[in-house]
Amino acid sequence: MANLLNVARAFEQCGAEVHVTENATEALAASRLVVPGVGSFEHAIGEMASRGLDDAVRQFAQSGRPLFGICVGMQMLFDVSEEFGEHRGLGILPGKVVGVPNLTVDGKPQRVPHIGWGHLVPANGRNWNDSLLAPFRDRQPAVYFVHSFAAQPALDSDRLADCEYGGHQLCAAVQRDNVVATQFHPERSGEAGLALLQGFLEW
Repeated sequence: MANLLNVARAFEQCGAEVHVTENATEALAASRLVVPGVGSFEHAIGEMASRGLDDAVRQFAQSGRPLFGICVGMQMLFDVSEEFGEHRGLGILPGKVVGVPNLTVDGKPQRVPHIGWGHLVPANGRNWNDSLLAPFRDRQPAVYFVHSFAAQPALDSDRLADCEYGGHQLCAAVQRDNVVATQFHPERSGEAGLALLQGFLEW
């Protein structure tokens, strides 16, 4: 449910030894776990559950080892998604996934999905110094988005970065303890994305 080859190549470019697996036991044995995803939430979470990967990701999150969700992989970390009905997520982070507004804050129509480059800004004035976004604490990097839904964390403390779309602040990244996730695609975000992946490998 993702472009695994591009994600793997990006991590390999950063010096990682990458193993792509759909085996829950292998996933649980990893030193770091990456959960990418594209497409619909319902299909992605269903594919994970059919392989026992849903419980594996929950267990991994509790292990204290670094866990990284990308795009739909980020959305699945939350309690529930409203995409095509209500569907339960992994429940690792409290909150829900809702549709990207199809109107700007001024009431003008805007395109959904949100596709293209957007700048990251600290969410709720959050300090990035002790986060995976620490390399960008003095700037607002441009990263690449493709999404029709976005997470709404229940806790402001989990919300790491936002991006603006039509005047709306959309959640772009979250972090809690050993769990980090991005709505944008770091593997498609040039030097900024590679810097973020490198930081995850050194985390």
